[in-house]
Amino acid sequence: MELYEIKSSASLMYDGFIQNADSRTEDWLLMSSPVMQSVIIMAYIFFVMSLGPRIMENRKAFDLKGVLVVYNFSVVALSLYMCYEFVMSGWGTGYSFHCDLVDYSDSPQAMRMAATCWLYYFSKFIEMLDTIFFVLRKKNNQVTFLHVYHHSIMPFTWWFGVRFAAGGMGTFHALLNCVVHVIMYSYYGLTALGPNYQKYLWWKKYLTTIQLIQFVMVTTHISQYFFMRDCPYQFPIFIYIIGLYGLIFLFLFLNFWYHAYTKGKRLPKVLQAQTWAHHTNGVMNGNANHDKDK
Repeated sequence: MELYEIKSSASLMYDGFIQNADSRTEDWLLMSSPVMQSVIIMAYIFFVMSLGPRIMENRKAFDLKGVLVVYNFSVVALSLYMCYEFVMSGWGTGYSFHCDLVDYSDSPQAMRMAATCWLYYFSKFIEMLDTIFFVLRKKNNQVTFLHVYHHSIMPFTWWFGVRFAAGGMGTFHALLNCVVHVIMYSYYGLTALGPNYQKYLWWKKYLTTIQLIQFVMVTTHISQYFFMRDCPYQFPIFIYIIGLYGLIFLFLFLNFWYHAYTKGKRLPKVLQAQTWAHHTNGVMNGNANHDKDK
């Protein structure tokens, strides 16, 4: 009886919570409830942390060079498309970059923004392949807590974003993330092509700066909310989540940046560059030891 009452109370709480959700996205893939995405995320964590390494323990690492080339440049193309859609659905066509509210209407512009938010959410499941490829290539040292945490928490939190606030000022960090992914996955794709393409990677030294700028911009933009006299953003909880997430990753990035610099500055210039790339390439994807080119 007590268990039944607990279930009933939980059901009532969920019903009350979901009443405030955006009805436009209710019937979209994975949007009816957070259960299915939670199952996918838990399966992902179980595979990359336990099942996958055990399956690969006595097997030869897969040679995925061709797959990685196709995958990385596909993510580049998808990220470019999402950049365009975010710009055309709001950030380049009317948003003020200050107190931008969510438009819950069925206008073509509002629906375009909502669809772009869903696509961004779905892309986070695609990016889980980053970790799966690490496991299949027996790069288990790259499967860090930070990496797995990042790839798990992003789709989970973005379900609520799409379901409750598909648009407005809470999507600025997604636009920036897509821009950075175009650059980062271009780098990954070129490195996957092999050493003959290293000459085209002279710009990898700027990856550190690009990522640092991203985190600073996200934190600065979202922090405006706390200094506005009147900003009736519909779901302030997302402002706090984005702000906290931005600060955490800014801190982690600066920590990795500091250690990469202090450890790398004593090395020859060639090794310094390798150390910089080794540390900076992974922070965007929640992995301080990212090494997709090896």
